[in-house]
Amino acid sequence: MAKAMSKSAIIAHFANKFGLKKKQVASMFEEQAMLAYREAKNAFTIPGIGKLVLVNRKPRLGRNPKTGETIQIPAKTVVKFRVAKACKEAVLPKKF
Repeated sequence: MAKAMSKSAIIAHFANKFGLKKKQVASMFEEQAMLAYREAKNAFTIPGIGKLVLVNRKPRLGRNPKTGETIQIPAKTVVKFRVAKACKEAVLPKKF
């Protein structure tokens, strides 16, 4: 399996592709991340990639794997990323 691209490799790719300085591209990615963090409560969409959303989980029963004791897991809010249909179709092989 191929190695995942590093952050610096991604920045270098975009800098070369669009003729920008690496610092400019890095600041654009940082600003996009900050915007996503700030807007996640309203659902933040990256067109063609997916959507960052907050989801409320209900309280549930769990089990301590060490002791086997049943414990109550409280309700909480979690961050989820929902992959766009276009991204799934582009990345995953088609089933016949």
